[in-house]
Amino acid sequence: MSTPSTDQTANAQVAADLSAFVTASPSSYHATAAAAERFDAAGFTRLDERQPWTLEVGHGYYVIRDGAIIAWMAPTGRIDAAEADSTANGSTASAVPPFRVFGSHTDSPAFKLKPGDEFVAEGVRQFGVEIYGGPLLNSWLDRELALAGRLSLADGSVVLAHTPAIARIPQLAIHLDRQVNEGLTLDKQRHTTPIVGLADLAEADVLEILAASAGVDPELIVGHDVYTIPAQEPALFGAADEFFASPRLDNLLSVHAGVTAMTSLDAEALDAVALFAGFDHEEVGSNSRSGASGPFLSDVTERIVAALFPEANRSDYLAALAASVCVSSDAGHAAHPNYPERHDPHVRPRLGAGPLLKLNAQQRYATDAVGTATWARACAAAGVEYQDFVSNNSVPCGSTIGPLTATRMGMTTVDVGPALYSMHSAREMCAISDVVALGAVAKTFLQGA
Repeated sequence: MSTPSTDQTANAQVAADLSAFVTASPSSYHATAAAAERFDAAGFTRLDERQPWTLEVGHGYYVIRDGAIIAWMAPTGRIDAAEADSTANGSTASAVPPFRVFGSHTDSPAFKLKPGDEFVAEGVRQFGVEIYGGPLLNSWLDRELALAGRLSLADGSVVLAHTPAIARIPQLAIHLDRQVNEGLTLDKQRHTTPIVGLADLAEADVLEILAASAGVDPELIVGHDVYTIPAQEPALFGAADEFFASPRLDNLLSVHAGVTAMTSLDAEALDAVALFAGFDHEEVGSNSRSGASGPFLSDVTERIVAALFPEANRSDYLAALAASVCVSSDAGHAAHPNYPERHDPHVRPRLGAGPLLKLNAQQRYATDAVGTATWARACAAAGVEYQDFVSNNSVPCGSTIGPLTATRMGMTTVDVGPALYSMHSAREMCAISDVVALGAVAKTFLQGA
């Protein structure tokens, strides 16, 4: 038997770590908790938005807002030098350093549990769901599904819940729909209702199962944000284990890259405030207090400047933003071998050829020439090849947090991301080498090398 190459070993290690992170992150709320555990282990300090902040340079901090998380570290050397310069010049204010932001989102397409009791049809128990985001509906059929999310209790506390596999959306047999292979049409109300049990074996309903998974009394639950989750675990596959299949690669792959990069930074070598942002609700438009269209990032950056530079004014803060840059990392499309006509005929991104630089003339992506240069420098410093992505003009592309961040914050923003097949499927796939590459360039970008 041959010995695995260094690359194969590194790929397997990264795959195992990403698998653990995805498995621990069945919902955006779990993803922030999983990220928080890693920040805690790296010595970061959690802050409370409701309390005043006292910050130190060179130390890592993070704050959670619902299903979103922001972490940062201020550059020790840069700020010490700025303070020395200001003292020599007789100034009372230090120059505010810019921000290097690595942005992503914690949510993924799914089915969200509706309020109301279970109901019985044809001898089986079912529960109502509402479609969250834009899932590939057919990919959710005939899969064992768990439920995960947060439960709000009568005393105002919030707990996380994650059940075992308890549900399934069974597809109609081909014998009863002879034309199904000529075109499957799913009614979003009638055909996507999960089955959870037999009517005559109703020992516990869904809320009771959720409560048990969280260790709370079901009578105390007054609200919930709970989603269906494919129960199958992530896995490597392919002739040389070169592919990685998993739920929620869009966009936990980018969250994992950002968290891993943040926890391995050298504060002494930073040239800017390194900041990771994992927003919620990107899949439904980002219009929430924890989404990229909300105030979370601006709230945090303003408080960082106020705590570290109490003499700085609004103009100093805006000057720092003008010098800042954001890498918005979200999944993109590799050219599909079975549907080549759906892609640009000349720009053909491939699995395993490096992360994507995403461009769009309609500003569905925020990348411009200046942002491209920033990304190219980071990739070169990390020794990573990247590839361009543009859409077929007849197939409009989606969007990301990039344009939203650029609009709200006024900082240079570049949209990038890993190449996937089966985006928004219950189980997406990528090349594991692209996962390694994205993680390397994320660290290099945040470090400022």
